[in-house]
Amino acid sequence: MTNVFLIRLDSPIGRIEVVADDDAVTGLSIERDGVLPHDDSPERSNAVLDRARVELDEYFSGARTDFDLPVRLEGTEFQQAVWAELRRLGWGEAVSYGSLAAAVGRPGSARAIGGAVGANPIPIIVGCHRVLASDGRITGYSGGEGIPTKLWLLGHERIGFAA
Repeated sequence: MTNVFLIRLDSPIGRIEVVADDDAVTGLSIERDGVLPHDDSPERSNAVLDRARVELDEYFSGARTDFDLPVRLEGTEFQQAVWAELRRLGWGEAVSYGSLAAAVGRPGSARAIGGAVGANPIPIIVGCHRVLASDGRITGYSGGEGIPTKLWLLGHERIGFAA
């Protein structure tokens, strides 16, 4: 059985909970309505999470523009393909759902792409906030408080969007 480790940290978008196994980050949650999924569990860090804390603090302070953390993303083959494309996006880069669909060989499947983006288990580190509608609008965000959280992340990375 794999060990499970957990840390929490404060950020400009609320408390964040990061979960890892022995080797990689496996989940990240942003508090919603003051609650995190594992609030009742004690923190238990390891080397991966110690590094995650440093990198996330640097990201939020503006000192880090990419993450060097090992991640383990578990999902369907389709989700894996979408998340791999998201990992290619850099600081300040945005992509449309349609472009993401074309990149994974599923043109015309923007709705399915939206489902895969929303199921991303490691937001921020795997930048699902960087996905916008084809006309540049914000269509939603499943992390934290939703669109206000996405607005903060886009503004932090100076990603323009349509109102």
